[in-house]
Amino acid sequence: MVLRSRGRDIRPTVTGPRINHDIRVPQVRVIDEEGEQMGILSIDDAVQAAEDRDLDLVEVAPNSDPPVCKIMDYGRYKYTQQKKGKEAKKRQKIVELKEVKMRIKIDEHDYEFKKNHAERFLLDGNKAKVTIMFRGREVTHPDLGRKILDRVANDLMEIGTVEQRPLLEGRNMTMVLAPNKAAAKLKAAGGAKGKSGKTSRVTEEEGTLKAPLAESLNKEADEAAAPAEEPQEQEKTEEGTANAEA
Repeated sequence: MVLRSRGRDIRPTVTGPRINHDIRVPQVRVIDEEGEQMGILSIDDAVQAAEDRDLDLVEVAPNSDPPVCKIMDYGRYKYTQQKKGKEAKKRQKIVELKEVKMRIKIDEHDYEFKKNHAERFLLDGNKAKVTIMFRGREVTHPDLGRKILDRVANDLMEIGTVEQRPLLEGRNMTMVLAPNKAAAKLKAAGGAKGKSGKTSRVTEEEGTLKAPLAESLNKEADEAAAPAEEPQEQEKTEEGTANAEA
């Protein structure tokens, strides 16, 4: 049904409030455009009072007894509500999950590079997923992957909290960091420049983590090769003694 008011068409929506003659009740409590109470009026008198002011009668509290209606410019009211909805949608931040991948053989430079990526994700209001990828025999050393993830969490403790603790799935170990309130403050203050020295809690042992698996594997290889080298040295010594006697 098309309603006409002040020479224009008003089509009430299904989700919007009822207006003017679309209000199907015998009496309503009326509030004028200034917010003053006009008392309980019949629906015809209430609509007439709105038309005399060149405005609309809008039902604002349909569940009251009797329903409460307000005299206003419904077109302007509808436009204002739509504008508020658009502004709220613009301000709404969609949180994304962004991933940073590392290996347990990562050196210090690459670690800082990857950590800075995760830091930027958190400062932008997104979540950071840190993944440690294992290759070959590396999967037998999950403690080394956890050590790197713990270091990342410790380095970013000012702007992020651990939402998902390190979890080993197949050949990948993942951890999810979520931004905290300090991340928004730091972003407003110009990024991570205002950070204090809390990240210095990283121990020296963690700070020098460069290629732990390579070192451990080389150590194992050296230990395995040590017994095989001893007979060769003895043979060379015996050969040298025989040559000296000759």
